[in-house]
Amino acid sequence: MTVRKQLREIAEYVGGTVVGDADVFVCNVRGIDEAGEGDLTFISNPKYKSRLEETRASAILVSPGITNPDKNLIVTKDPYSAMAMILELLYPEENIPAGIRGDSFIEADAEIAEDVAIYPGVYVGRRARIRRGTVLYPGVFVGNDATVGENSVLYPNVVVYRGCRVGNRVTLHAGVIIGADGFGFANPGTDNRKVLQVGIVQIDDDVEVGANTTIDRGTLGKTWIKRGVKIDNLVQIAHNVVIGENSIIVAQCGISGSTKLGESVILGGQVGVVGHITIGDHVMVGAQSGVHEDVPPDQIVSGTPHMPHLNWLRTQACLPKLPEMRKTVNSLLKRIERLEEKAENNKNRPR
Repeated sequence: MTVRKQLREIAEYVGGTVVGDADVFVCNVRGIDEAGEGDLTFISNPKYKSRLEETRASAILVSPGITNPDKNLIVTKDPYSAMAMILELLYPEENIPAGIRGDSFIEADAEIAEDVAIYPGVYVGRRARIRRGTVLYPGVFVGNDATVGENSVLYPNVVVYRGCRVGNRVTLHAGVIIGADGFGFANPGTDNRKVLQVGIVQIDDDVEVGANTTIDRGTLGKTWIKRGVKIDNLVQIAHNVVIGENSIIVAQCGISGSTKLGESVILGGQVGVVGHITIGDHVMVGAQSGVHEDVPPDQIVSGTPHMPHLNWLRTQACLPKLPEMRKTVNSLLKRIERLEEKAENNKNRPR
C-alpha cells in the first residue's frame, strides 16, 4: 500500500527545495525509464541528467546544479539518500497486530512481551526471551536461553540457536541461521575429531542480515556483529569473527574464523577472507578479492591475493596484452640468441 504526498511535503521531509509546481501529488517511486504520471524518480549521478528530457515522471529528485524549466524538481544534496527516505514515507510498513497465533509452540518458561506478534509454526525454547514489538514469522525457531530484542523482525524459517543474543531493531531475512556450530575439528583429514562449540552469537542493535546468510557461534566466547552492520544474502561468517560498527558485507562473502573487521569496512561481493587476521577501520575490498593478511586502516584493496586497488587496476590493464607481450618477448629472445651466436662466431674467426 502506498500513500499520496505533495511535492512540498516530500521536500520538507528530505530537507530539499522544490523547483516547479509544489502542489503536484506523487504516490510511487520508479526508475527514470519506467516513471510516469504520479511517479517520483531520481538522478543521483549528473552524467544521467540528459534523461530529464525523456522521463514522464511527475517529479525528479536531483542534486544541486541540475536544472530543467519544464520539469518539477526536488533539489537535494544527496538524491539517493533522499530517495531512501521517501520510500519509507510512501510505502509504510504494514502494521502487524500483536498476538500469538495458533499452531505455534512456546515453552512454559519462555518470556514473551505482551505486544509481540508470533505467527503459526513458530517455536520458542525454554528460558528464551522475546522483547516488545518483535515479529516472528512462520517457521521461526528461537532456541533455549536465546534473546531477541525490541522491535526486531525475524522472517520465515529464521533459526536462532541456543543462547544467542539478537539486539533491538534487528532484521533477519528468510532462512538466516544464527549460531550453528563453527567448523572446528581436531586432526583435520585424519581423525576429524569435532571440537565442541560452546560460544554464542551476539548481534547488536540496528543490524540487518540478508536471506540464507549463516553466522556461526563462537568456539569459545562469541561471534560478534556490532551495531549498524548490514549483511547481504548468502554470506558465511565463521566462529569468533568480529564485524565492526556500520560495516557492509555484500553477497557471497566468506569470512574465516577469528578474523576481526574494524568500523565501516566494506567487502564487495564474493570476497574471501582468511582466518585470524585484522582488517582496519574504513577499509574497502573490491569484489572477488582474496584477503590473505592484515589490512591497515583506510585502505582500498582488490585482487587475489589482495593488493592496493590502483596496482590491481594496472595489473588488470596488462592482462589483455599478455599474448602480444609474450610474442614480443619471444621475438626479442630469438634476436638475442642470433646476436650472441654471431658474436661468438666473430670471436672464434681467425684474425
